[in-house]
Amino acid sequence: MFKTIKADLPASLVVFFVALPLCLGIALASGAPLFSGIIAGIIGGIVVGAISGSSIGVSGPAAGLAVVVLTAIADLGSYELFLVAVVLAGLMQILLGVLKAGVIGYFFPSSVIKGMLSAIGIIIFLKQIPLALGYEEGETPFAFFETTGLDIFRGLVNMVSSVHPGVVLVTTISLVILLVWDKVLAKKHKAFKLIPGPLVAVIAGIIYQLFFNGSGSTLEITGANLVSVPIPENVSDFIGQFTFPDFSQLGNTQVYMVAITIAIVASLETLLSVEATDKLDPAKRVTPTNRELVAQGVGNTFSGLVGGLPITQVIVRSTANVMSGGKSKVSSIIHGFLLLFSVILIPRYLNLIPLGVLAAVLLIIGYKLANPKQFLQMSKLGKSQFIPFLVTVIAIVATDLLVGILLGLAVGIITILINSYKNSHFLHIEDKSNGVHRIKMELAEEVTFLNKGAIQRELNALPENSYVTLDVRKTRSLDLDILEILDDFAVTADRKNITMKLISERGEVENPKSYREFFGVTVFEGAH
Repeated sequence: MFKTIKADLPASLVVFFVALPLCLGIALASGAPLFSGIIAGIIGGIVVGAISGSSIGVSGPAAGLAVVVLTAIADLGSYELFLVAVVLAGLMQILLGVLKAGVIGYFFPSSVIKGMLSAIGIIIFLKQIPLALGYEEGETPFAFFETTGLDIFRGLVNMVSSVHPGVVLVTTISLVILLVWDKVLAKKHKAFKLIPGPLVAVIAGIIYQLFFNGSGSTLEITGANLVSVPIPENVSDFIGQFTFPDFSQLGNTQVYMVAITIAIVASLETLLSVEATDKLDPAKRVTPTNRELVAQGVGNTFSGLVGGLPITQVIVRSTANVMSGGKSKVSSIIHGFLLLFSVILIPRYLNLIPLGVLAAVLLIIGYKLANPKQFLQMSKLGKSQFIPFLVTVIAIVATDLLVGILLGLAVGIITILINSYKNSHFLHIEDKSNGVHRIKMELAEEVTFLNKGAIQRELNALPENSYVTLDVRKTRSLDLDILEILDDFAVTADRKNITMKLISERGEVENPKSYREFFGVTVFEGAH
């Protein structure tokens, strides 16, 4: 496990600094205690990381579940009762893994997965802008951080005139450090590869805050523009931050409905994230999805028992891990321990980190995910790839993750149907001499009811006095629907003086009385 520790340790630091504000922001957006997000991050890193078969995936509280959690807490009336639903959801996920339901993720086309990655990159980039500018309107920048859809763009317009010069300066310094470190220094000496650029940016941010703290200068950063984690005074204070589920209402049917919703959404988000993360893996390792569902289920069960939010594998943290050079699951596990130690040992120092520094790290990650080159590459692959990709991107940015993925999947299916419609057969006009049209129609390897329209159209368009050769020697699957069309066309062919010569592996025959009988299909009333 520790063969790649030189790469995993720096990557875990980057993931830690990315995960910390995400844990806090998602907890706030979910209407849950801030500490619940930290708990979910710790368990996602240590427990799920240890059980999971994913080498580079990182788990934690999911932004895609924030709205579900917010609604569920309000409907159930208490956070303690909601935690019961989280525990039950975890048990359901374990059952799904045992039943081998992890295969669901493989039914999503590559274009949709790539669209999801690019859309997430765009959203990541856009959502860092208020943190990068120091926008202070409202309770906290995190309130904007978890908005979805077109609200992002409306929020950006409103905040242009409300920026904090100190945060802008810190963000700029951090971006310069990150870019110079990655593009220049890391290429000149190995020493710069051992120390991650984001860590240097965070240290620079803390130094900046210590220098200006209490100065009263316009460059001083205060309040909502700083990381904010709870500060326990003693052991009892730390333990007191945990919340435990209320199992007294275990018979409440509404709890089970919430649990089913969380289990389905969390499992789907995890499987899609696994698919996307595996594509980012330079080693192209394949994550065992059934084992991943079990790992997530165990994580959610533990998280619910100690007051944490629901957990999924998270593409943002996983991407940060890959982009930072993470090689194995050790990176995820170490990041979990870093979250644990940080809230116990150094919460005051964590609260000195300007959010602008973390925003700079995520701006770089967002750009890498949504690189314009990806759009150009997809456009060159043709409409069947580019249209589902583009629809997925636009829909996710305009609505939310699940709606966007489902729309992209629907467009992908429609594209498949259209291609299937077009590729059912090949038509060749061989000769038009002597007033007789000699035409060869060759059916594809698999012809289904989806091809009825295309084949029917071609048959109806055949001119009178034609001699048509229908070649089905390459066809391995021919639906009864197609045979029925051919049988029906036999009447039209006789009227238009069209000769149909059927060539198959069974032999050749002109104007067969029944195509169904020729292929040995017996038709019964109501079934075949």
